[in-house]
Amino acid sequence: MEPALEAILYTAGESGVTLGELAGILEISESAMRQQLDAYRQRLAADDQRGLQLQQFADRYYLLTKPAYAPAIKKYFAGPPAAGLSQAALEVLAIIAYQQPITRIEIDEIRGVQSSGALTTLAARQLIKEAGRKEAPGRPILYATTQFFLDYFGLNRLADLPPLADAPADTGEVDLFTAFRHDDDQEEATIEEKKMEQNQQHDNQN
Repeated sequence: MEPALEAILYTAGESGVTLGELAGILEISESAMRQQLDAYRQRLAADDQRGLQLQQFADRYYLLTKPAYAPAIKKYFAGPPAAGLSQAALEVLAIIAYQQPITRIEIDEIRGVQSSGALTTLAARQLIKEAGRKEAPGRPILYATTQFFLDYFGLNRLADLPPLADAPADTGEVDLFTAFRHDDDQEEATIEEKKMEQNQQHDNQN
């Protein structure tokens, strides 16, 4: 049964698959399916020759790469793990990065639209993780960015994130990656200004 389980999880990809869906496809009870998943997770974790891990986010299961292989995956993509993400996913990632820990409902309130799909995608990319539960009715899940997120962008801590002084506090219309690029643009502009000043001084001397 494990080969079939692995094939389903691989095919599901970023969408993930629920316990009920797996049980229905493999025609076993949910309790038996849960046992199969637990055993499969343990085997993957114990096998150093396997680069995959089984993770559960909310009610869905995902087949993901192990954090130890993040550097190799980074080289493969030769770009930010956000490459190919929708604008909605980028907005959600920015909100989490700057306001974590934060619940899905709070993210939805900031953006004005539902964010479950974006959260699922970001979790599958290992950019965000569950960070406990909020002490509120229903004890909703809190989300935060991962260590992989920091490592990829060369950050030692969240305090190293570029400031968003010009961004309204109550809007989700923030592109985290634009903020990173903005810092680079400022540096390039400063260099260009220095070159212009040097050229002007040279012209004046002549």
